[in-house]
Order: sequence, then C-alpha cells, then structure tokens
Amino acid sequence: MFDTLMKFDKNREVLDFYATDKRATKELLIRENFRETIYEPACGQGHIVKVLEEHGYKVKAEDICYRGYGSKREVDFFTVKENTLDIVTNPPYFCADKFLKHALEISVPKVKIAMLFRLAFLEGQKRYELFKKYPIKKVYVFSKRLNCAKNAEFEKYKSNAIAFAWFVWEVGYIGNTQLEWIL
Repeated sequence: MFDTLMKFDKNREVLDFYATDKRATKELLIRENFRETIYEPACGQGHIVKVLEEHGYKVKAEDICYRGYGSKREVDFFTVKENTLDIVTNPPYFCADKFLKHALEISVPKVKIAMLFRLAFLEGQKRYELFKKYPIKKVYVFSKRLNCAKNAEFEKYKSNAIAFAWFVWEVGYIGNTQLEWIL
C-alpha cells in the first residue's frame, strides 16, 4: 500500500524523511506519559527513539526504509495488523492521513498515539470527518518553530517557517480536544 501512496516531488526528500528536532520529543515527554514500551513506526535515523530511550522508555523502532537505525528489516507500517503499544512518531507527511487512520484502526483501546504534524493538519473536510470519528485528545502547539531537517541535515537547515504541533489520541477517547501551548 505504501508504494501506491508515494508521490515523487524533486524538492522533497524520498519517502518524506525529515528528521525530528530533539526538542520536539523532549517537550512531549514533559507533558505526556507513555507505556513502558513505545512503537516508533517511522524511526528514520532514530531521532525520536534516542530521546525516548534517554527518558527510560523501551522502543520498538521500524521504518519502511532502513537508515541504519531500528529493526534491520524494512517494515511497511501499512502491513501491521494489530498494535498494543503506545505510538510516538513523525510520520511521512505525504501519507499522514492514511498513516494516522491506520494507527487508530489497528490499535487496541487505551493505546496513546502521538504524532508530530504541521499545525495545518487541523484543516480540511476529510480530516474533520476523521477527527469526528477519532477525537483528538490533546494538541500541543509549538510557539517557537521546530527544525525538522530534510534528510537529517540539521546543519544545512537551521530554521523552519512551518508551525508544528503534537497531536495526541487515546484510542476510544470521547470528548473535547484540549489545546496547550509549548513556549
């Protein structure tokens, strides 16, 4: 399924590999607690995983493209049929909707799913329908820009004009979305 979703754009990194700023994960962990073992299905070079491990979590790390970190075999997240672990990830944006929907559909009740998205992920009629079916529990908006570096080249991409937020779901949650700011 992953192959059919991929659209190539010469200005984008292949498979949307944009490494996550350490600060993003650190800020999430100040605000959220997770189960002892966390699943990172788009681990890239381990930028999120390393911070989770520094904070005492065990991590099941996989990716569709092996980049020297996590499971040595490539795993297409869309082939995973069931999940019992909390998920923390920065998924490929070109398939963000489908990635999220799949995570929600394969996860058992009470699983927490935290995904780093552009703040603009809140927009759109199709997403609104998804959010009605699976209410977002919390959104943590970064007031200062994060640097999600193309191909993990942080030294080359020092700044970013995109607003990001952590979106957190708990499978089975019914209620209003809480919005908080990360200063």
